[in-house]
Amino acid sequence: MILSDFDLRAYLSSKRLQVEPFSEEIVRENGLDLRLGEGFCRINPSVRELSIGEDSLGEYFSCRSSSDYLVLEPSAHYLLHTIEYLKMPPELMGFVELRSTFARLGFMMPPTIVDAGFEGQLTIEVLTPPYPIRVKVGTRFLHVVFAKVTTPAINIYKGKYQGQRGVTLPKW
Repeated sequence: MILSDFDLRAYLSSKRLQVEPFSEEIVRENGLDLRLGEGFCRINPSVRELSIGEDSLGEYFSCRSSSDYLVLEPSAHYLLHTIEYLKMPPELMGFVELRSTFARLGFMMPPTIVDAGFEGQLTIEVLTPPYPIRVKVGTRFLHVVFAKVTTPAINIYKGKYQGQRGVTLPKW
C-alpha cells in the first residue's frame, strides 16, 4: 500500500517516520520531495582497475561542497545527498526517483530503495545531461514514494550506511 499525503502526515506527526529538517513544502500527493544537499562527488573516469574491497577510492572520486550552487559537468556521474535525514519505521520502505523536472532535463539515476529501519541522509547516483548544469542547494530534486509492507520487517536495515550524513562513498 502506497501512502498518501494524509497517511504521511499521520506518520510524521506520530514520529513513526522522522524527517529532519522538515518543511511542509516537501509533502506531496503520494510521497515526499527531498532537497539537494551541499556535498557532491564526481565519479572520475579511470582505466586503472579497481579491486573491490581492497583498493582506496581516492583517485576514483573528486568530492566538494558548496553552500549555494552545485555546478555539474556534462555527461558525468555524481553522488549527491539529501538535506533531509530520515528515520524509517519497520513497516515502511521507500522507492526513490528523480522529480520529473530533472528527468525531463536529461538526468538519470538507477533504481534506489530506502529499507525499513534505515536512518540517515540519502546518497544517490545521478548521470547528468549532455550539458553543464547549475543547481541551487536546497532544490527539491528527489521524490520518495513510501509503501507499507504487509508486516513490519523483523530484519530491519542495520547496514554499513546506517546513520550516514553527506555524500557517503562505497564502503568495504
